[in-house]
Amino acid sequence: MKELSSAETRDMFLRFFESKGHSIEPSQSLIPKDDPSLLWINSGVATLKKYFDGSVTPENRRITNAQKAIRTNDIENVGHTARHHTLFEMMGNFSIGDYFKDEVIPWAWELLTSPDWYALDPEKLYVTVYPDDTQTKQLWLDVVGLPKDHVYDEPDNFWDIGEGPSGPDTEIFFDRGPKYNSEDADENYPGGENDRYLEIWNIVFSQFNHLPGVTNNKDYPELPHKNIDTGMGLERLVSVFQHADTNFETDLFLPIIHRIEAMSDGKKYGDDPETDVSFKVIADHARAVTFAIGDGALPSNEGRGYIIRRLLRRAVVHGRRLGINHVFLKDLVPIVGEIMASYYPEVLENADYIASIVETEENRFNKTLTDGLQLLEDVMADVKQADGVINGDVAFKLYDTYGFPLEITIEEAEDKGLKVDEAGFETAMKAQQDRARAARGKQTSMGIQDSTLTDLTVDSKYVGWTDLIVAGANLSAIIVDDALVESADAGQAMLVFDQTPFYAEMGGQVADHGTIVNQAGDVVANVLDVQKGPNGQHLHTVEILEPLQKDAQYDLIVDKAYHTAVSKNHTATHMLDQAIRNILGNRSTQAGSLVTANDLRYDFSYNEAVPVEKLQEIEDLINAKIIENLPVSWIETDKATAEKMGAVAEFSEKYGEKVRVVSIGDFNAEFDGGTHADSTVELGMFKIVGEQGIGAGVRRIEAVTGEGAMALFKQHDAWLNQAAKQVKAPQLSQLNDKIDALQANLKDAERQANALEQKLASQSAASAFSDVKTAGNYSLVTTELEVESMDGLRTAADTWKQSMPSDVLVLAANLGEKVNLLVAVSPEAIKAGIKAGDLIKTIAPAVGGGGGGRPDMAQAGGKNPAGIQDAFEQAQTWLKDQS
Repeated sequence: MKELSSAETRDMFLRFFESKGHSIEPSQSLIPKDDPSLLWINSGVATLKKYFDGSVTPENRRITNAQKAIRTNDIENVGHTARHHTLFEMMGNFSIGDYFKDEVIPWAWELLTSPDWYALDPEKLYVTVYPDDTQTKQLWLDVVGLPKDHVYDEPDNFWDIGEGPSGPDTEIFFDRGPKYNSEDADENYPGGENDRYLEIWNIVFSQFNHLPGVTNNKDYPELPHKNIDTGMGLERLVSVFQHADTNFETDLFLPIIHRIEAMSDGKKYGDDPETDVSFKVIADHARAVTFAIGDGALPSNEGRGYIIRRLLRRAVVHGRRLGINHVFLKDLVPIVGEIMASYYPEVLENADYIASIVETEENRFNKTLTDGLQLLEDVMADVKQADGVINGDVAFKLYDTYGFPLEITIEEAEDKGLKVDEAGFETAMKAQQDRARAARGKQTSMGIQDSTLTDLTVDSKYVGWTDLIVAGANLSAIIVDDALVESADAGQAMLVFDQTPFYAEMGGQVADHGTIVNQAGDVVANVLDVQKGPNGQHLHTVEILEPLQKDAQYDLIVDKAYHTAVSKNHTATHMLDQAIRNILGNRSTQAGSLVTANDLRYDFSYNEAVPVEKLQEIEDLINAKIIENLPVSWIETDKATAEKMGAVAEFSEKYGEKVRVVSIGDFNAEFDGGTHADSTVELGMFKIVGEQGIGAGVRRIEAVTGEGAMALFKQHDAWLNQAAKQVKAPQLSQLNDKIDALQANLKDAERQANALEQKLASQSAASAFSDVKTAGNYSLVTTELEVESMDGLRTAADTWKQSMPSDVLVLAANLGEKVNLLVAVSPEAIKAGIKAGDLIKTIAPAVGGGGGGRPDMAQAGGKNPAGIQDAFEQAQTWLKDQS
């Protein structure tokens, strides 16, 4: 066995499969593109779904990759086990309807055991197979030559995640030796619960379609195209080559751990299992946070941003356990970048930016952490006097709001002789996970292959960049109800022509509309939509008006007005993209767009609301470029030349040998396949309609151009004229002065109303204070006042303080659907142990609310006015109990 670095291990895997005719797919962003079923890219195959479900046919059906991924479903296990991580790399080789079992199993054995490659000892390799998959077992035994006692049947070896591709799999294990045996002798076999047999590779034979309603995998039909999907965890394999007990003692983690040691109060990794957990958690989470922010996700209170915030806060809490009480995670970012530089150079290149985001978030949390620790202290003080158990909901609040891992709360509680309701915590955790799943919707994980489209190989050429009418196009294919037919008479169908001027929806630009005309000049179909098929053909969804015949000739006519409006808005989108980068900085990268005939919207990464003045700068810059009448042109060239031109490429897009570059004068150049105006002046004007956040660190700008902008200005003008009429401003120029005057008058009226309310409250209180009750050893005044706010109650309490006619005062205000309560306590009563905060907590539930405050004054709100008298009676009873 060779001793390899992580970089060498990854590189050797990719080079091996490249030698077998595979194309190396770059590791894609952790943020899924056009896949609402995923919060993060969570596997090597996740970025290749479009190939496996047949929606896109790859240029090369053999693909290999090393894909970064994030999983956080079992975050609490990180640090406590040898191999749990939030961020990990999955290396894989994939066949999209090309090779299958006969090829992939011998290749796997060659990579693992050949002296030219990994050179693992064959005697230390074991495999598991699905019992019914006799072909795979035969290949391992007869072709590879594994001994029978190295092949195990495993009933769970069937990969099935719901509707779509599924099939048996075979797992490969490395024997680490008897010293890693489980204490339970029955578990000491490949696939058992032990540390001895380490799973290093899983090969999935995706050969069946799991159809809706079918529950027995023996009844699944065969896929039209069988696929191979494999996964080999880089971290696990590196632990083998580097003779590490866990993944954390490898070159992927040790440099981070050593840096943490230097920042701790003298603690060393390996000295104490408890502190080792903290070292591991910090190292793991630092990697995940660094990569996630580097790919454009930012800390927030929802979605991906919430995950980043949780990871970062969990790491900070564990830092405190190591004696690190200052901001420190930012210093780990460049260490992560250096470790991963050979394959992910962008992390080190962007380290300063990533570290700045981490530092800001860490500073914010350090303030929150102090509050969380104080809350925990308060909770423990309360439960110590009660049943000695911290409520599960409270423990979850500490976890969810303040970032306290459950084990930290348990440890702090144990130090005080207390326990935590762990079952209640798990219930609250599950409820949150259910809400998160519901928020993501019910999107399927992977679609089902449509063999009609995947097998469709007729040629189709798009000519719409220059022509909006094609005469005599040949109708090459008609698809009705997922079947190829020779003719169609009515209803809807999908059509493929040998050439077409109709733009297929792509890159955020909607499809063209138009008509199909026969040789007699009759309109035979309306084009409703156009999409790209798996093999690149333009699929025209049409409403049939007259019979259509395969291999007949038709004229294709694009709706020019609609096409032109869409094209103008597409050009405006490119200009908006450039203006945002010019004014907000290059960190603001595109996260999506939609271009229609009516308007456009543009999504981009940005960590805060865009200031109004910046939005105005963006709008002004675009309109200035429109007035300059810049030409819009395009060329087709190779990717390298396009990059030298400064053309902007979308990171997650895969480009072929030839690319199309659209240039807007010297203002903007981008890789693009859409349609555009001929010059910027055709846009007329550009107007931003709105800006808002749509997710963690993602903003959206909506805008209009041309006629849409003119219509918006007319609407604004109508609103302004109506407002001027309502405030009686003779001219629009006087509108602001009139509004200022009205606001000043309103403030005067509010001041007079407040003064009158306070005067009435004082008068009402003075008469009410004569009704003093006895409650045990204390005197008590309870009264309901007709005031409009808590300020009125506070004014009455100030009047009470001047004469102090009772030991305790309880006031209430019925506000219709709400209630305000106020409690005041005299200095003598406070000395005797009566606190306003304690009393308000006792009586507030009677009005359906809660509250708190100081010993001398506390207040509460509620939603049950009917409970006011009950609150008064409870106050009297409570005072008696304190006597």
